[in-house]
Order: sequence, then structure tokens, then C-alpha cells
Amino acid sequence: MRLFTSLSAAAATAIAAPAFAQDVETVGKPVSGALGFQPAATELARDLQSLDHLLVFIITAICLFVIALIGVVIVRYNRKANPNPSSFTHNSPLEIAWTIVPILILVVIGAFSLPVLFKQQEIPEGDIHIKVTGYQWYWGYEYTDHEFAFDSFLLARDELADHGYAEDEYLLATDTQVVVPVNKVVVMDVTGADVIHSWTIPAFGVKQDAVPGRIAQLWFKAEREGIYFGQCSELCGKDHAFMPITVKVVSEDAYKEWLTGAIEEYAGDMSTAPGVALASAD
Repeated sequence: MRLFTSLSAAAATAIAAPAFAQDVETVGKPVSGALGFQPAATELARDLQSLDHLLVFIITAICLFVIALIGVVIVRYNRKANPNPSSFTHNSPLEIAWTIVPILILVVIGAFSLPVLFKQQEIPEGDIHIKVTGYQWYWGYEYTDHEFAFDSFLLARDELADHGYAEDEYLLATDTQVVVPVNKVVVMDVTGADVIHSWTIPAFGVKQDAVPGRIAQLWFKAEREGIYFGQCSELCGKDHAFMPITVKVVSEDAYKEWLTGAIEEYAGDMSTAPGVALASAD
């Protein structure tokens, strides 16, 4: 089966080779030596990054406070400065303070983190629906609105240029891409065919485990055209590091053009093609 899908993908690649030159900017990929997050391309990613920054400030303040207390204890209560230490069993005000203050800190964290979590988990009405299936070790995508599907495999180093990718995008780029239009809600049904995988795009702020026998959902609304990369993020076997994810966000017109070609190439439902659907509505 794997050999058959590999040959099918190779044949499709050969047919569509001229169309692989990338016409949008590569936005979401790791940068050597950089710190921090990839540029946020969705509202979900911005929320997650803002929450992370808030937590860093809170953690930094707590660490500095604890370090300062340790410093005070070292200076004021060492054997030389305090040869006769006090002996007591408890300090009620202090015990109340170190119980209430952490509770208040956790309430603040919860007040900011729960809305972010709920926004991820409350799936909106989708403009595009895609079923994602994780295999050892590649991804399968089905555009369920149009009844066509394709598989996505890692590109070898010597195949990158033929598909319009740079040399440093090895282990990131795939032979086929998930293509979606900008500013449209994409809802994905995620599952696994063999073991647990995880579909992740850092720039979108999405990560969903693909569990065999279960269907989970994620959603995103990309706000910037470009090519974005992700990786399987759940250890799934010997080639876990070799099943990347490539998402291409394009304009509405470019998406309609790609969709028409994809429906024809992958034997989808031609009645759902943009031009045909429009003619039927008229």
C-alpha cells in the first residue's frame, strides 16, 4: 500500500511539476539561532504567545522575589550575624500570606489561560473542511467538501529545487501541500491510522493528537499568505522525524484555481468545483 501511494504521489508530482514553483513567501519556518516564537499567523497563535509572555513575567517576578528572600536570609540570619537563632513553631500571618498569594496568582493565570483554551476547543463553522490522517510516516489529507484526497511525503534533498523550495527547507518541505485560502476558517478532523501522531503548525498555534479510532478537531484562520511548516509532534516510530507538514495559504482566487485543478487531478467531485458550483447557482 505504501509503495502504491508513493508511486501515485510520484506520478502526480511529475504531471504537476511546472506548478510547484512557490509564488508566496515562506513565512513559518525555524530560523537558525533565533529565539522566541515564529511570527503569529492566526488569532490563536497571538493569544498563545501573549499568554506565554504573561506567564514569563509572572514566573520572573516570583523567581526574583524568592532569590531576594534567600539573599536576605543569607545576610541577616547566618551564624555570624545571628548567633542565637529564634525558636518558634509557626507564624500565622506568614502562613496565611503564602497560602492566599499563590491562590491569587493561580486565579490570574486561569483568568487569562482558560479563554485561550476555550477558543481553541470551541470549533466554529468552517469554510473549508479537511480530514487529516497520520500514517507511519506521512500524512494523508481529504478535502471532504469536494471528495478528493492525497498523501504528503517528505521531499528528498535533491527534490527540493524541483518543487520550488530552498536547500535549508530540507526536512520541512513535502511533495504536496495543504492549500487553503487566506482569512477563511479551516476545520480539520484529525485521526491516526496506526499509532498516535500529532498535527502541528507553530505559526498557527494549533497542535492536535491523531489517535487511531478517534476523530479530534482543530481549527485555524490564517491571516497572511505564505508557506508554513510543521512536524509530527508525537513520537510515532523510527521515522517520526521525517513526516513534516506543509501548509500553503493563498489568495481566494489562487485557491479556487488550485481547487479546480486538484479536484480534476485527484478525481474529486467536479460538481463542487468553483466554476461549476457558480454556474449551477446561476
